[in-house]
Amino acid sequence: MTTLSLIPAAAAGGAEPGAVGGKGGQLGRLLDYGLPVPDFFVIPADWSRQRAAGLPAELAAQLADEIKRRGWQDRPLAVRSSAVGEDSAKASFAGIHLSCLNVTGASALGAAVTAVWNSLDTAAAEAYRQRLEIAGEALMAVVIMPLLPAQAAGIAFTCDPLSGREDRLLIHAAWGLGEALVGGETEGDEYRFAEDATDTWRLETLRIGRKARRRVVDPAGGTRSEAVPSEEAGRGVLNTAQAEALAALVRDAAVALDFVAPFFDLEWVWDGAQFWLTQARPVTRRPHYTYPGLHGQPAIWTRGNTCEIMPEPLSPMDWNFSRRGVNHLLEQGWRIAGLAMLPGVQRAALFDGRLYLEASIMQHEAWSAIGLPPARFNSMMGGHQPCIATTPPSWRARLRHLASTLRYLAGAPALRRQGEAEVARCRALARQALQAPLPEDNEALRQMLYGVARPAREARGLFFLQGSGGGSLAMLLETLGSHFPGESDAIAAALLAGGEPSVTAQQGYDLLALAHLSRELGDGWREHPEFRAAFAEFIDKYGHRGHYETYLRNPRWHETPAALLDQLPDLAKVDGEALRERQRRASQAAWQRLRRALPWWRYRWLRTLARAANRECNQREAARSALIALLAGCRRLWLVAGERMRAMAMLDAPDEVFWLMPYEADRAVAGLIPAAGLRARIAARRRLFADWLATEVADFRLLSADGSQHGVAPASSSARSGGDAWTGVATGTGVGRGRVRRLRHPGEGGMLLPGEILVAASTDPGWTPLFLKAGGLVVETGGTLSHGAIVAREFGLPAVVNLPGIMAELADGDEVEVDGANGQVRRLSRARPS
Repeated sequence: MTTLSLIPAAAAGGAEPGAVGGKGGQLGRLLDYGLPVPDFFVIPADWSRQRAAGLPAELAAQLADEIKRRGWQDRPLAVRSSAVGEDSAKASFAGIHLSCLNVTGASALGAAVTAVWNSLDTAAAEAYRQRLEIAGEALMAVVIMPLLPAQAAGIAFTCDPLSGREDRLLIHAAWGLGEALVGGETEGDEYRFAEDATDTWRLETLRIGRKARRRVVDPAGGTRSEAVPSEEAGRGVLNTAQAEALAALVRDAAVALDFVAPFFDLEWVWDGAQFWLTQARPVTRRPHYTYPGLHGQPAIWTRGNTCEIMPEPLSPMDWNFSRRGVNHLLEQGWRIAGLAMLPGVQRAALFDGRLYLEASIMQHEAWSAIGLPPARFNSMMGGHQPCIATTPPSWRARLRHLASTLRYLAGAPALRRQGEAEVARCRALARQALQAPLPEDNEALRQMLYGVARPAREARGLFFLQGSGGGSLAMLLETLGSHFPGESDAIAAALLAGGEPSVTAQQGYDLLALAHLSRELGDGWREHPEFRAAFAEFIDKYGHRGHYETYLRNPRWHETPAALLDQLPDLAKVDGEALRERQRRASQAAWQRLRRALPWWRYRWLRTLARAANRECNQREAARSALIALLAGCRRLWLVAGERMRAMAMLDAPDEVFWLMPYEADRAVAGLIPAAGLRARIAARRRLFADWLATEVADFRLLSADGSQHGVAPASSSARSGGDAWTGVATGTGVGRGRVRRLRHPGEGGMLLPGEILVAASTDPGWTPLFLKAGGLVVETGGTLSHGAIVAREFGLPAVVNLPGIMAELADGDEVEVDGANGQVRRLSRARPS
């Protein structure tokens, strides 16, 4: 056969999986990413095709030369299986294939390699492949590395492998070689860690196991079992500091391998001086951690809400914030309602790099707490995901729902007041982070950064305002729906038009005032002292905002003021008084209709609900603005940290820091991750990001309990009413007619002419200036509580949201009618071919 060269450790991470197998590939990647892995080399899997004839002479010669070159002739070696497909997410092959320890010399090495190959053909291996339906030729690469002088060894799981809970990490430790623990000869100790609000793993419990025996190297070859001295058998294998250091190491390894799903089973060794990693494989068939009431139902993951504010893939730094922030946002309201929430439940995940929320958990919590029907929850959230199965509530359940609602209503005012105070404190803290002198000491900078980030983890009231701002709106919609079936969304939008403006709407009005000022000043307005002073005041108030501002990696308006200045000439053509008159007419017409149709007491109740809904939506926008201000402060500090890391030759540019998790940057600066490892992680993530961008994204996904996917809804329009008409969620008022202008980013706003119908895949506050120019709004995403819906209602803009795929259905120049009362979009004529 053609000579197959042995593969060194430095090349294993980038080699084809079919050459190095599962174990060899994972160890190579760990080494590339700067993790402590013993030196090794790999026998390519193609050599195992000749296993029936024994060890080929050509390979025997290569092995003898290699261990001589490395000085390993008399050193005990570990000869480990690395079958193709082994240690993968679907097939671990744990305990199926053979590994040989304490192998010394070329002759013994050849025999061990042959024995490892032959373990492919055992009855257990064949049965395992058959059970998992693994087809194709069974091939085995072999990893050769020095046998470490293990004082202790064990296994770590970077999630709870039994429950699937993500915020738990388990370490099992035993004296001597890990063989005793894996083989069941000793129970070992169990160290259970919990993740806290600062992304630090804290030792939660320690269970001292029975450690009567341990595995050690046998001078005659192989290993042997021996008794553990009594003074060691009764105490923990690791002290607290060692256990915490190991927990941080295995978590770093898991994140390096897969920052999206860092759930791995890793083998480790303590040699008395440092920890080493000797194996890493994904936790196979990790259970889905969810409420008992959802067992047996698929997990429903949706982008119905998140694709509005985060339509593109998330970087590691973005994911680190969103992974925890989503739970903080969504839990506060149910806490005051008294719902017994499942500890550690995770409501966010990334698929193809995009942020999804588990709608099944969110629907279940809303239904269990206050009896909110899943269909109504979906309409508020946005998206076309299905509903969970529920049973009609008994009278006892109705009483529980009523009691929870009353608890919510009683507790909400105090938490809202707390939230308003936290909004003010967060804005002040963010201003300090954006303007204060920066410390020269790296640790002081780190403390400053985490001081700014902490409120984004701990401000309960602020999260309540942001995540639970729909209570009164939901009651308003329900009440209107009982009197005006099918019209509740449109009537509510009219009632709320022209109310007290949110911070986002006020931002639009202030920008409009700037535009009119620029027109009044004439040529040279950009340099005019009056304009410069007014613009500086605007930036001081709103400069923390920007296009798709939830991404830490995206610049803010104070960094790129041209993004605003270039919009002013077109905005100067907008008649602000006509805008306000449109709002007044819509609101007055809606209230007059209610006065004629309803008894006085119901009318007054709706007045109360409308005021509360307006206030809550405004608080929601204010809380978001405060969170974005904190992110802007964090962005400034992280860019400074990135510049210092660039000066230390760790990064090529300051903004590469956003390709890291925060604790990866901490560990790198502390000298725990070498610069080459950091660069390798960033390069791999850039490649992954490019793949994500090229992937068609699903609107929602259905996953079974073991994580397997059995339903995907592509992001295409499912709202066509027939012909050239589409029906979505009515969130604006009145009817608008005009030519279509499709925009994919607010930076394209110069293409939108006044009065045109703005059609977009998603909108966030960075789009607000364009709402002032548009004659109507059509958005693929969103629901009644989405940003576009809230601001469209405030501006009295005819708007329809939640029309997936409408960007592809319409063309620039099509003449359309946007009916904000009925939630319909009709194409009146097609654009003429150019």
